[in-house]
Amino acid sequence: MDRELSAVRHHIGGAWTGSVNGRVYEKRDPWTGEVFAVVAAGDTEDASAAVTAASEAFGPWALSPPGRRQEILLRAATLLDGRRPEVRHRLAAETGCAAVFAEIQIDFCVTMLRQAAGLPYAPTGQIIPSDLDGTRALAMRRPAGVVAAIAPWNASLVLSGRAVVAPIAVGNTVVLKPSEEAPYTGGALWAELLAEAGLPDGVLNVVTHAPGEAGAIAETLIADSRVRRVSFTGSTVTGRRLAELAGRHLKRVVLQLGGHNPLLVLADADLDHAVDAAVYGAFVHAGQTCMCARRIIVDRAIAPDFTARFVERAAGLPLGDPSHPGTVIGPVINEWALSLLERRVREAVELGATLLTGGAPVGRCFPPTVLTGVPAAAELAFDETFGPVVMIEEAGSADDAVDRANASSFGLTAGVITGDPYRGLDLARRLQAGIVHVNDQPVNDEPQMPFGGVKDSGAGRFGMGFAAEEFTETQWVTARRGPRPYPF
Repeated sequence: MDRELSAVRHHIGGAWTGSVNGRVYEKRDPWTGEVFAVVAAGDTEDASAAVTAASEAFGPWALSPPGRRQEILLRAATLLDGRRPEVRHRLAAETGCAAVFAEIQIDFCVTMLRQAAGLPYAPTGQIIPSDLDGTRALAMRRPAGVVAAIAPWNASLVLSGRAVVAPIAVGNTVVLKPSEEAPYTGGALWAELLAEAGLPDGVLNVVTHAPGEAGAIAETLIADSRVRRVSFTGSTVTGRRLAELAGRHLKRVVLQLGGHNPLLVLADADLDHAVDAAVYGAFVHAGQTCMCARRIIVDRAIAPDFTARFVERAAGLPLGDPSHPGTVIGPVINEWALSLLERRVREAVELGATLLTGGAPVGRCFPPTVLTGVPAAAELAFDETFGPVVMIEEAGSADDAVDRANASSFGLTAGVITGDPYRGLDLARRLQAGIVHVNDQPVNDEPQMPFGGVKDSGAGRFGMGFAAEEFTETQWVTARRGPRPYPF
């Protein structure tokens, strides 16, 4: 594939190809507005062809020696590590990703590939005692089959990689549908790396599509009887719709959905640390990750001091060109996202919220924005808002802070900053979230951890250590050393 990215095409059965319908679309750089690449605009026919390729490749790949899979994954890690400057540039030009978050993504994926290289050697079953004399019973895990992986744009390298690497490592084949906003770093790049590392044709297939045309491809993948697992990361609205469709076809899904993540800052917190953590947790990648802190719930005793320091830090964060090494706040992904941020902040202020900093676009960027007193009726108060916008609210006690945090319909991740980490652990058990970090902010991830949420934030867990459970089937097998007696 052309490293100059004059085109991004499908990768089906080992071949780079355009769409059957011949259509393309222009993916534009969110900072400059220039064309990043001309991308194949696939449809259901392309999706079906990708499933066919994955289905044909499944049998040989599922039976491939573990050493072969390990070698491919380790080689892919080395290849990605060696392409850091190029990948960092592509992430900036395609998704507006600033250098700090680009390096976080690359580091994560290199580590993930190396960890996944151990999965082919993980135990695949257990011996279970049987009450039937002469019977040996086994519970054996085997690859599920073709996995449909549907990934978003916002942490494109990580979230697409997470969707494909673990399933492939345990013997599945994959059809990856990246977001139209990240067809390269969230799709074609992974096909490039793994093909160069020696992955057989058809094990990973990538189908891209034009804006607004994801639904038909996703529905085609889920409805195809050859697809046995669905991996989705994205909005709760879309995830619920896909889960309903998968349920009709009796297919298991792993869903990582939206978040409205709280950061609790208790009265005994180290204030300097709390401010540092909150600034990072709210504004990394311009607030465009599902883990970002959306609500900072501060004990009333320290709220004035914390708020003053936090707002000062937020207002001073450099914003602009994501390719500049000093940039912290790059552009939001597109004009629609920019206008949504502006509209929701304006609505909150009109309903009575106080705007402390930010609130209006600066070119293609939305500056760090902090509000207090956001009323419950405002969309900011209850819905996930992707961008550098955060709300501060006061709590009368730690118990009050937990109650406020749990009032959300979401439950992805949370943070608790306190001078007593054991108290923090007690509070963590009460927080309705799939992930809680004590004395840290909500934006954390490691490839081996059980990443996922509760309530409207999803179901199932990503993570290298959990791939065997999510992406394999358990088969009960017995063998007898001789005939057994039967009752008739």
